[in-house]
Amino acid sequence: MPGENLSRDEAHERAALLSVDGYEVVLDLRSAVGDSAEAVRTFRSETTIRFRRTGEGTSTFVDLIAPSVTAVTLNGRALDPAVVFDGSRIALDGLADENTLVVDAQCAYSRTGEGMHRFVDPEDGEVYLYTQYEPADARRVYATFEQPDLKAPYRFAVTAPEGWTVWSNGAGERDAEGVWRFAETAPISTYITCVVAGPYHYITDSYTRTLADGTELEIPLGAMCRKGLAKHFDADDVFLITKQGFDFFHDNFDYPYPFGKYDQAFVPEYNLGAMENPGMVTFREEYIYRGKVTQAAYERRANVILHEMAHMWFGDLVTMVWWDDLWLKESFADFMGSFSLAEATRFTNSWVTFANNRKAWAYRADQLPSTHPITADIRDLEDAKLNFDGITYAKGASVLKQLVAYAGRDAFLEGARRYFKRHAYGNTRLADLLTILEETSGRDMKAWAKSWLQTSGVNTLTPAVTYDAEGRITELAVLQEGGELRPHRAAVGLYRLSGGELVRYARAEADITGTRTVVADLAGEEKPDLVLVNDDDLTYCKVRFDEGSLATLRAHLGDITDPLARALCWSALWNLTRDALMPARDFVSVVLAFAGRETDIGVLQMVHAWGKSAVTHYAAPAWREEGGRLLAEGALRELRVAEPGSEHQLTWARFFAATAASDADFQLLEGLLDGTAKIDGLDVDQELRWSLLSPLAVHGRADETRIGEELTRDDTATGKRHQVRLLASRPSAAVKAQAWAQVVESDSLSNALVEATIAGFVQPSQRELIAPYAEKYFAVIEGLWAERSIQIGMDVVRGLFPGLQDDEATLASTDAWLSAHEAAAPALRRLVLESRDDLARALRAQDCDRLAG
Repeated sequence: MPGENLSRDEAHERAALLSVDGYEVVLDLRSAVGDSAEAVRTFRSETTIRFRRTGEGTSTFVDLIAPSVTAVTLNGRALDPAVVFDGSRIALDGLADENTLVVDAQCAYSRTGEGMHRFVDPEDGEVYLYTQYEPADARRVYATFEQPDLKAPYRFAVTAPEGWTVWSNGAGERDAEGVWRFAETAPISTYITCVVAGPYHYITDSYTRTLADGTELEIPLGAMCRKGLAKHFDADDVFLITKQGFDFFHDNFDYPYPFGKYDQAFVPEYNLGAMENPGMVTFREEYIYRGKVTQAAYERRANVILHEMAHMWFGDLVTMVWWDDLWLKESFADFMGSFSLAEATRFTNSWVTFANNRKAWAYRADQLPSTHPITADIRDLEDAKLNFDGITYAKGASVLKQLVAYAGRDAFLEGARRYFKRHAYGNTRLADLLTILEETSGRDMKAWAKSWLQTSGVNTLTPAVTYDAEGRITELAVLQEGGELRPHRAAVGLYRLSGGELVRYARAEADITGTRTVVADLAGEEKPDLVLVNDDDLTYCKVRFDEGSLATLRAHLGDITDPLARALCWSALWNLTRDALMPARDFVSVVLAFAGRETDIGVLQMVHAWGKSAVTHYAAPAWREEGGRLLAEGALRELRVAEPGSEHQLTWARFFAATAASDADFQLLEGLLDGTAKIDGLDVDQELRWSLLSPLAVHGRADETRIGEELTRDDTATGKRHQVRLLASRPSAAVKAQAWAQVVESDSLSNALVEATIAGFVQPSQRELIAPYAEKYFAVIEGLWAERSIQIGMDVVRGLFPGLQDDEATLASTDAWLSAHEAAAPALRRLVLESRDDLARALRAQDCDRLAG
């Protein structure tokens, strides 16, 4: 990886030297299939780049990662590939004012989801291709100036196997010679160009709209997936959300969608949730549901669809200069996903999901040693890859939600409209956006940005309340803690028990500044049972409670009638647990008492994950078994009383499978699988079958033969991933040794199967079995980081960190590795530091829980 890195300084120097007029990329993908298709490694890529020298200097380089280069021609002058190509760059000397570069190369098909990914469907043997580039993998498919500020128009031409269809960013068709030729794109960055090719199942529709000037806008729509998933593909719902999104963004952005058609491809073995390639958005195919799922799953998919659509403006039309300002696209898209979801679709409670789910990701990331300002210091591409994180996405979106409260909705949206018109097809920095927002809001955005965008860490807001002799509030103050004391526009809600419900009877908004802010509007109110700071979730902060409020939540959390307020309280209690201020067993008690009353299915699923994590990581080791037993009993109890056929029943069934630990539990799971046991209304479809079989494999009650029988029932790509995961999860030293070797000592597995194998290898009930691999982990990670692609490196370093060996010895081993490897790649050190912090946090929480016992 180090030889493939690109620094910010190199990118800035190159941008100062040249500008790009256009690319012509010709790919021959016929080698993807054939009698020896499994042995095929490369395809032909011929790239013509026309560019001008606009600065001082006559030397630069073009990026290309390829097994071999056949020919390089600069301005008609042949260059020796053996001299100018080093495996990741082609050196260019003697530049003229106007230049034409032609590179003919053999590029490699990928099995890691980076570059041109090649997937063979085990169900029918069909081959599928797609590209994924962000932040810098277009250079694995064609020669590029691989940085976001060297935008250019592109023309793609692709020769594909007979019977295939090919898609790219622009509209295309197959000519008489069998070559797919695509319309030239608008100026875009390299990382959002795209090619999708194969025998995909493809459905079409269209979106029409009359614009403000009276012209008719028509956008051809397409949606595709593998043929094997066609029977499960609910394209009608995908198109519905797509059209609702276009309506919302056209209503609010006053800038028509600028990229022609709008295809959406659901592709296999995808590393991300989705990617905003203009005109050709790619998604992970897991968003096509093979069995019954809850509305929370459909909401997640809709959010992703709208997130990617928002990128057409924030990121594609207007793009950051360098990855420092990644937030200019990701934070906005994350915010706009929830914003449009709430206002334009059936998922009107999307801000509840945001408060409970997305913010949990942000809070965790913002407390890691690797936390960074939203506008980050991105030195190179490895830094950029790791900064697609909870800060850039969820904290950034949270801060934008705070900005809307601070500046006003109208000023914010007007700022967006001016931003698009002023910088269309260009590149921007933070200052460009702030200038416009100052115009529209009249606020000092530089001061706001300094506090919110250019500092790191999360503030804690705690109420401090005093009462008079009659029980009325004499003063309610909000105390702020944190390294950077920020200005918060926040609401404080007062709740009281009435008729068995916990309802809000008073609310006040205030500008919270400094260490202590008095909320004068609440003076004189009757004494509440619960004081909720950051009611309505206007700002980004951790919430604490006064003693009386915390006691109320322990006894009455399920009585809160407002779903957003309830979600905020769940989140706050979880943060108390992670911060070792609430014993894990107390959090589990709250879960057991009130999760069954949670009406929001997305919140319930999050609470289940937190309850499981509390027992796995934060409970005192001596109480783990008891905590697990209590969760399993509670899950089974709720499963049996849930409404037959309901989403809650399905959610509790999955949670029961995830917590099952006793012989009686396993017997019930076996009965549900073989049909001897029934739970009224529970449809045990294929996806649920894999969930029920999983704990049986983990606890040694399903062997290789039994797992193979399930694969026979579901002999698909998805079934294969489940099988690989379950095989690696069996409680056997030989199994663990084999899984380790497949992931660490070999690169034969695809990215999806690496992920599945790691997920199976790491089992909380098998701590002793995998303990010997802690020492091996530290011995191999630096070499592995150097040898593998960054995506696989990230998956392995994060996934195999010995966090389940949660003792001081593992912490010491981690510190010893960090001390001995100060010169290791900064991105690798960051991953280890983050895992170390998770481990240290777990140990602190375990101490808290131990004292409670």
